[in-house]
Amino acid sequence: MSALPRRLLKIEGLAVAAGALALYFHFDYGWVLLVVLVLAPDLAMLGYLAGPRLGAPVYDLAHTEVWPIVLAVASVLAGSRLPVEIALVWLVHIGVDRLLGYGLKYPTEFKDTHFQRV
Repeated sequence: MSALPRRLLKIEGLAVAAGALALYFHFDYGWVLLVVLVLAPDLAMLGYLAGPRLGAPVYDLAHTEVWPIVLAVASVLAGSRLPVEIALVWLVHIGVDRLLGYGLKYPTEFKDTHFQRV
């Protein structure tokens, strides 16, 4: 992959993480849940215990921005505070992952990500 798309993906990750953190603290959510849950999406790596064919989609489902965005929007519309907080923590995790170069996985092996194959 050329340097520009990789750099743009990392900048995008930074924007997602920074934006989610800014909203998290703007709404005055406590730091405890952030610290406790920020690595929770990585539990999806346990899917790799069954091999990369199952592990990759399990990991990818936990590391796509779709679910936390849907959760946040639905929660805001419903007037629920805690799910918004969880969604923002989830987005922080995904954004930091992208910033560090961790991408969505292909079913070949754990290190084979969209950063290398876009």
